[in-house]
Order: sequence, then structure tokens, then C-alpha cells
Amino acid sequence: MAERSSERDQSQPELSALAVRTAQALCDLLGKRLEAPTTSQATGQSMPGLAVGSSQSTVCSSPTVRQSMKRTFPHIFSKAADGPKGKRRFSAPATSLVKTCVFNVYVLPRPTDFTPKSSAEELQLATAGLGRRMISLAENWGHSQIEAQLCEVFPKLNTLKGGWMFYKSTGGSGRRKLTSVLQGPEGYTFDTLKGASCSGKNTLFLVPLQEQLSVQPLPYDSPEFAKMPKANCMKCGILMPFQLLSLHVEECNVDDFEASPDEDSIVNEDPVLCTTAVQDLHTTEKGQSTAMEKTCEVCPICQASYPHDDLPFHASTCGEGQDIANTMSREAASMTSVEELPGPSFQGLSTPPSAAWEKEEDPKEACQLFRQQLLLRYSKCPHLLLSINMFDSEEDKDRSFIEFYKRNNVEWAAPFKCMLTGDAAIGEGVTRHVLSMAMQKLTTGFSINLGSASLTPLFEGERDHLVPSAAGVLRECKLFEMAGRIIGHNFFHGGSGLPGLSMAVVTLLTGGDIDTAVAALTIEDVADIEHRETIALLKKPELTVEEITRVSDLCLSWYQPTPNSTNHDLLFQLLLSKAVLHNGMQPIKQIRKGLKDTGIWPLILARPDVHCILFPREASVELSSQTMIESICWPQSICDSDEDDEEPVPLKDISTVTGFLRKFIEEASPKVLCDLMKFWVGWEHQTRSLYVKVVRSTYPVAHTCLYTLELPSHYSTYKMFKEDMIMALSSISSGFGKV
Repeated sequence: MAERSSERDQSQPELSALAVRTAQALCDLLGKRLEAPTTSQATGQSMPGLAVGSSQSTVCSSPTVRQSMKRTFPHIFSKAADGPKGKRRFSAPATSLVKTCVFNVYVLPRPTDFTPKSSAEELQLATAGLGRRMISLAENWGHSQIEAQLCEVFPKLNTLKGGWMFYKSTGGSGRRKLTSVLQGPEGYTFDTLKGASCSGKNTLFLVPLQEQLSVQPLPYDSPEFAKMPKANCMKCGILMPFQLLSLHVEECNVDDFEASPDEDSIVNEDPVLCTTAVQDLHTTEKGQSTAMEKTCEVCPICQASYPHDDLPFHASTCGEGQDIANTMSREAASMTSVEELPGPSFQGLSTPPSAAWEKEEDPKEACQLFRQQLLLRYSKCPHLLLSINMFDSEEDKDRSFIEFYKRNNVEWAAPFKCMLTGDAAIGEGVTRHVLSMAMQKLTTGFSINLGSASLTPLFEGERDHLVPSAAGVLRECKLFEMAGRIIGHNFFHGGSGLPGLSMAVVTLLTGGDIDTAVAALTIEDVADIEHRETIALLKKPELTVEEITRVSDLCLSWYQPTPNSTNHDLLFQLLLSKAVLHNGMQPIKQIRKGLKDTGIWPLILARPDVHCILFPREASVELSSQTMIESICWPQSICDSDEDDEEPVPLKDISTVTGFLRKFIEEASPKVLCDLMKFWVGWEHQTRSLYVKVVRSTYPVAHTCLYTLELPSHYSTYKMFKEDMIMALSSISSGFGKV
């Protein structure tokens, strides 16, 4: 018993020291400071290894658990603020990032299977709030979120009925075919659009299925333009987006209506506003204004009234004489045009340039509408001036045509004027005469010596089967590109197209595929007579040894298979295509590029029914006597001469001379009728209204600007009349049609 108590007494100081250390560690962890108890208080006796002091003295505190751990792991418990490290029991959830992708979306206004035609149409759609925009879509969006984002960027889609679909285009440049982007059971998703657009690299086209969106220009404060950067027009002060400012600057006409402060008077150049009396105010020295009446006189060229003082200046620049039909069309256009008011400068083009001519059923009327709208669009561009010296040789004249139509970066729909050096004729009749000369050069050839002959034709072959010449020098000089510009430029000013081309060539020129062109080939399309005869041998049921050798030589020279008993039909098509299309593909591409330069390519693609107008058959452009007689407006009453003091022509003489003219037309050949039309109006193109006047003069005279033919009244026999008419018609090549 005594032994047990002595063991308990010996272990008691050790337990007490352990208790003290544990308490200090807990207090240290709880942020409290614990004082070390005295040995007398804790155990009632001194602890070994410690000095004994008074009752107020304390024992040095033992090291804490943190201090002990700091000695053992200094790299973990290096700072007092650091706590124990390790995994937390509950970690904070990490924020998830939603990926997005930017797509190029192009909204089209109507159902179509092709991409937009040109940059002009893209600018037109931009003014209507459609066209191309960049849209950011999230990867977790469904069809409803995508549709809401589209409606936010394109507000016009909110009113669209009938549904829409996404389309994508095939590779390449120019106008391409559209293929639909199939949607899943839940509609369009992010993954569907991302795969169809190759991660946003390709454009997605949004096409309405049933309804058409309006392409009317929107006001500049529309929601579609809210995010676009804007600037003020320096002419009219209107705030508009940068994208539309370039178009507005070209057509802003504010300066045209503002008079210069340095001008003392304003001369009115509009003959419609000219009255029988014009008041011209002059300021006297006393500061008083007096009115002086100025009488108007008629311009002999355009038949418009101008003040007497202004008539000499107007006559020096007059060349815009119009016939009755053109005058009526201009008056109708002026009545239907929108009056310029403060606002968007393209308000006058509220009707889209393509809407009227695309919906017109008559192809001729569609061409006329397209021509008028394009000329109106470029009416303020710098004038194109072509000067021909009538005293030059034919080679020099042809060189003038080539230099003019080979110029690059030219707006061919700009106002066009022609000048004939050595001829007093001016006006639109001269323009028609020069354009007729240029078109005639395309069929007959230019007088340039390229090493083979003095006359170099661009097209060769027989009637209605003309194909581009195979001469390599013509392709290197890009003369076929010049030919395309001549065709388009002649079309702008109401001329006829290029007649007599092969149907296969016309198919390729108007954007057709090669298979359709091959199907339209005939043996007459081969311009080389020797090759034509050789290829035609394959149509014979049996060939002689000499004929087989002849065909085989041609096949080997063109790297084609030689004939056998089963491949005659196939070999015939291969040789025919090689002779016509393969050798003429580069010239056809150059002509097509020239047509695109003039701006008529949208009409060619959109209206296949106008192809026969641009490239007619020879028989359709030939003049007939009956058609020409029906278009003549015969004089119904006594015609006065140009001089007021002369006596009027008797009705008997008028009837006699007009009868001679009718007989001359009825007996004339197509070649003579063509020359007569050139003499009468300036070109051989059929005209709806022709006017005849019988006057007191010596020889026949043609006022081409007014479509008027003046015949002398002194003819008593048809023989004398015919001789003078033949003499007058012979002057169209050397002069302008005056004797």
C-alpha cells in the first residue's frame, strides 16, 4: 500500500507538467495568454530543475505547440499569420465560362437560289437595314435565343411572315449557287450553324421562304443604324452612318441650288422656265432697279426658247437635241421623279434600281427601264468625249476607237458626247452615227495591220454563225475586252446589239454552262472551211482510206482519238467543240469582262429574255420596206420652208415628192434601206417615228437629232429623185449625211 502511494507521488509532478503544457497550447490556439502556475500552487513542492523563489514569482512558460511545430517545419509555419495548409472540406464552386462564336449573317430580301449580284446591291440592302452583319452567338443557345438575337440585329425580321431558312454558298467568286442548311428537330442550334459556316469563316445567308422584305431606304435614325458610327454631311448637314455617307456625298445636290455670293446675276438654262418676256433687273447708280424685257428666240438645234443674249452661248454648247419620243419620256420621268427635299440624298431613288425592270414583262421595255435608271445613276459623272477627225485615214479613225474603248477605270454609263472634226454636225445624231461606226467595226473589222492583212476582223464565220477570231495577237492586245465595252456602251444609248453570233457563243457570253453551249453547236459554227469539211466527213456512213487519213491527221494534231467504226458521233462532237469553244474560250471571257465593265451584267443574268436583244439574229435586225413606211409620219398639210418670207410649198408638190420617197423605199434593197436609215437618224437601228418635210431646197438634208428628212420640192420625175437620194446616201461614210 505504501509502495503504491509512493509511486503515485512520484508520477504526480509529471502529470501536472503535462497538464500545464496542454492548457497553454489550448489557450494559445484560442488567442489567450495563460500564466504559468507556481510550483507551490500546482504541486505544493518544488519541481526538479527549477529555482525556488517567493510566492509572487512565476515559472517560465513552456513552449507552445505552434512554436514546437515551427521549429520542426519552418517552411510551413514561417509566418505568424499562416495557418495549417491542406485540402478544405468544402471547396468553393468554380465559375463556368460559356464560349461564343461570331457569325457573318447576310439577310436577303426575297426568296432566291443565288448570292447577291454585285456590291451595288449590297449597298442598297445596307440602306434598307438588311445585308451583311456580324452576330455573336453562345454555344448553349437554342433556336429561340438565336432567333431573338437575329431580330435584335435585324429589326425587320420581327415583321417577317412565312418563315426563313439559313443557306450557304459554294466556293469560288462571283455569283454562286445557294444550298440550304438543314436544321435539327429543335431548329437551328449553335453547333449546326458552326458546322455549316466552318466556325464562322463562311457567310450564312438568311433567305425568306414566302414573304419579301422591303428594300426601301430607311431613315438615318432607324434602330438598324443605331450602333453605326455617324458623321455629318458637309453640304446638307445631315447626320448619317459612314457606310451610307459615301453614296450620299456623290448625290447630294445642295450646292446646285445655292448661288455663289460673287455672282451678280443668274442665267436660267432651263428652256421650260423661259417665258416670252424675261425681266432682268439692273441696278442704277442711284440704287434704283429698272426692268428690261428680253425676248426669247428658238434654238435652231434643239428647238428650245432662250433669251436673245444667252442664245449664242447656248448654241456653242448645244448638242442635246431630242426627238419627240425622248422629250416625252423625259417629261414623264420628271413628273414621276421625287422632288428634292431636306433628308436623305437618295430619296429620288426610293424605287430600287432593279425592281421596275425585273418585273416588266416586255423585254424591250425592261431594257429601256434598266437603261434609264443606270444613266440616271451616273448622270453626274464626268462626261466621256470621243473625237473623230473626219479628215484622217480609216486606220487613224479606228485607232481613235481602240484608244477610247481600251481605257480602264471608266464609268461607261456616264454622259457621252461625240465630236466630228471637219463636220459641223452636233447633237445626239452624231452620237448615234459614231456608235454605229463602232458596232460596224466589230463585224467588218478594224483597219489595223497586225502582220496578216490590212483589215483585221474580231469575228469570223458566216451569217448567224460568227465566232471570235482565233488570232492570238487579238487576245494579247485585249481587243475582245474592248468589243464587250463597245456592245455595252452602244446598248446604254439605245443602239442595237451585235447580230449574227453563234448560239453557242451567245450561251457562254450570257453566263450559260458549257454543256448547253455544246448542245447548241452546229457544223456551220466552224469558221475554218478546211476544218469544217474534215469534221463533216464523220457524218458520212462510210469513209474512204483517204478520208480516214484526213480525219486522223486532224485528230492527232488536236490530241483526240482517231476514228474507228464506233466512235464517229462522239468524235464529231469532240472535234466540233475543240474547233469552236476551246479556241474561243479566252476571247469569250474577255468579251464577258468588257460587258461587266459597262454595268449591264445584272440585266443579262436576271433577264434571259433580253439575250436576243443584245445578240439578235441577222434576220431580226434587217430593215423591211413595209416596217419603215409604217413608221414614217407623212406631212398632212402644206409645209412651210425655214424662211418665213418664202412661199409655202404647194400641196401637189408635197404629194409628188412623198410618192417618190415611198416608191424609193419599196424598191430599195436591205443594204439601201440600211444606208437610208443611217442618213435619216444616224444609225441603222429601226426607229418608231420618222418625220418627212418637203421644203424649197436643192438637195436632201437629214436632221438626225430630230429624226426629220427634208426633201426638195423641185423634183418632177422619179429618176431625178432617185439619183439625188443615191448621191446623198453615198455620203454617210465620208461625212455625216449632208450633201
